[in-house]
Amino acid sequence: MGGSPGVPPLRRISDRNVNPWTIVGTVTLATFIGFLDTSIANVSLPNIAAGLERSFDEVTWILTTYLVANAVTLPMSA
Repeated sequence: MGGSPGVPPLRRISDRNVNPWTIVGTVTLATFIGFLDTSIANVSLPNIAAGLERSFDEVTWILTTYLVANAVTLPMSA
């Protein structure tokens, strides 16, 4: 196969020396951080309501907006 001089040929991902435990650890950490962020937003709602002097029902839109934004951006991050 001819290629540009100085450019290495493309390799398949399976040809690389990737430890599968590194992939598992990365995915597990990302899942945990996503769960933790959602929990923090949920737990902080009473404090946000008190700070804004609004009822708990009026500030639940904050969590709803966060979850919708997360659902939109998560597929984009692949």
